[in-house]
Amino acid sequence: MRAPAVSGRFYPAQREVLERDLRTLLAEAGDPPRRRALAAIVPHAGYVYSGATAARVFAALELPSLVVVLAPNHTGVCRAEGGASLWEAGTFRTPLGDVPIADQFAQALLDAEPLVGVDHEAHRAEHAVEVELPFLQLLRADVRIVPLVLAWDAWEACRALGDSLARVVRRWPEPVLLLASSDLNHYEPASVSEPKDKRALEAVVALDGSELLQRCRRERISMCGRGPAATTLAAATSLGAERAEVVDYRHSGWVSGDYDAVVGYGGVVIT
Repeated sequence: MRAPAVSGRFYPAQREVLERDLRTLLAEAGDPPRRRALAAIVPHAGYVYSGATAARVFAALELPSLVVVLAPNHTGVCRAEGGASLWEAGTFRTPLGDVPIADQFAQALLDAEPLVGVDHEAHRAEHAVEVELPFLQLLRADVRIVPLVLAWDAWEACRALGDSLARVVRRWPEPVLLLASSDLNHYEPASVSEPKDKRALEAVVALDGSELLQRCRRERISMCGRGPAATTLAAATSLGAERAEVVDYRHSGWVSGDYDAVVGYGGVVIT
């Protein structure tokens, strides 16, 4: 069992308060038509900052019971030789209960892609998977996950893992959602950060993971989950994705009032 690392900080630690906050965020997201998507991109900051964006993505999805969550490695802890750290069995715990790992899919991915290795240590203090789970639990009580933490952002690795994910998804007997966890540009003035976020999201909307990584590098866009996002785009395009829609964009200054050092949040649905 992977214990919560950031409950009480990124989101409430009390079940009742967490449920109330999630229901409020989802209610504020409205009631858009729910779509069966191949993939999505959601932010992973504290709910007070990015919860509204995440809620608008989740409110637009017809969630399957199996979700592969791809997250960046914020901690630098990585024991997986290929840099893609998998928690392969057991559960992830949140204040809403335990989320089981889809162990058969996890094993199939281990068999399919040498970059992926079992590595619990990379997950123990990482928040970017955990923050998404309460939304999934509230909306789909029977949800199972395959959690991956990626320690790289090279296109060759993203494409290889994306292709392997697509092969496993293609033969899987049930629908699978690929969920990339990422914030956008970090800690620059809004006047600088907003155009950078726009450039990153343009590459996402074009379904071009390679271009996304090139832009982040060339234009110094500090999108923390660029590797997971590029991997998800590679997998989704291999699976036949035709459209990526930005369903919400905002930054931390909208909440804090501090426009001198903001973090951007974009929510994307890929069909």
